[in-house]
Amino acid sequence: MKDEKEPKKEEKSKKITQDQFEKKVIDLAKEGLTSEKIGEKLRKQGIHSKEFSKKISKILKEKNLYSDPDMKSVEAKLEKIEEHIKENKQDKRSIRERSRVFSQIRKLKKYNKLI
Repeated sequence: MKDEKEPKKEEKSKKITQDQFEKKVIDLAKEGLTSEKIGEKLRKQGIHSKEFSKKISKILKEKNLYSDPDMKSVEAKLEKIEEHIKENKQDKRSIRERSRVFSQIRKLKKYNKLI
């Protein structure tokens, strides 16, 4: 009788070179993905960044494609609030939220020394 709890064999991914890895990272960054999302997408393809000498964010910084994921998400939030305020001019809560998000952006810029 075969053992029912036999571990599943994981498929081994094809080995890719450092140059191919960097090219994939740059292509995904040009699609607008952050370094975290690039890592997720590559892991789904069976490519782990731990197997390579450079981190994803370091590769993006060298090519001037790195964008801070925190800043990107806060700016997207601000865009949604701005659209809402255009449609609902009397919404005081959203106006207050806009000023709060502005201050959040200012803090992030100061922290990342972009100001």
